[in-house]
Amino acid sequence: MASPALASAGLISRALDVAGRLANDAAEVITATAGRMASPGAKAHPFDWVTETDRTLERHTRRVIAAEFPGSAVLGEEYGGSTGPDPLALPGEPGGPEHLWIVDPVDGTANYVAGIPWCCYSLALVDEQGPLVGVIADPYQGQIYAAARGLGLRANGRRVPPSTLTSLAGSLVFAEPSKPGERPDLGQLIVGTRAAHAGLRMVGSSALAITQVALGRAAVAILPSAGYHVWDVAGALILALEAGMTVCDLEGNESLLPLDGLIVAVPALADQAIELVRGLNSSGF
Repeated sequence: MASPALASAGLISRALDVAGRLANDAAEVITATAGRMASPGAKAHPFDWVTETDRTLERHTRRVIAAEFPGSAVLGEEYGGSTGPDPLALPGEPGGPEHLWIVDPVDGTANYVAGIPWCCYSLALVDEQGPLVGVIADPYQGQIYAAARGLGLRANGRRVPPSTLTSLAGSLVFAEPSKPGERPDLGQLIVGTRAAHAGLRMVGSSALAITQVALGRAAVAILPSAGYHVWDVAGALILALEAGMTVCDLEGNESLLPLDGLIVAVPALADQAIELVRGLNSSGF
């Protein structure tokens, strides 16, 4: 894969500062409002939750970005795209902006509504090469994870050490359910991880699933095709990339921002993870 183009050091520094402040704001709001106090409502169906916290945090994010980076394009889960000939286009696509902020105000909203401590705030700045800056606020762990291209991954300001995982056996694999007919098939994935003597976890936040691999807590994260949106993963993917993880699509093609199914893995275990997704037995599972 070609090396991503260098971005302005000044832009990265300012973006990290602003994103960090927004992540801290979000963590405070989420912890103060978790549970059904958050005025939940349904969107497309009864399990497609949205809360006033989602809306409030996204509006706040947009206001701050507009003040700090006038004219910047923003794409969010609740209010869509903001500027340009095609508000939903990503950098590098026809009609896309040079830079795009992508926000998911609460990833894992169903957990948040239920008061289950597994949700996060995600914010990324993306250019035509992929994620440039990203923050994940994990309010229940009291952690702000931040990364920028070429600068590594930090947790509450401290550099995160490299993963020490060397075997899929005995490790955790994070995934989210696939829709009928989409890859990977969840049943096969359960069988495959058991055969590999690994533990499968599905916990309801794509961003936090990827983040666990970046932090060295899990060996692999697998998200199915048609199972997520760009705002679910953009912030976490730069964390994984800066932690040195392999990021690829479900066929094993490396990509900085795969949008139709993805694998994030400790590099030494990436081939095994790809074979697991393909449902093959060539790795001895």
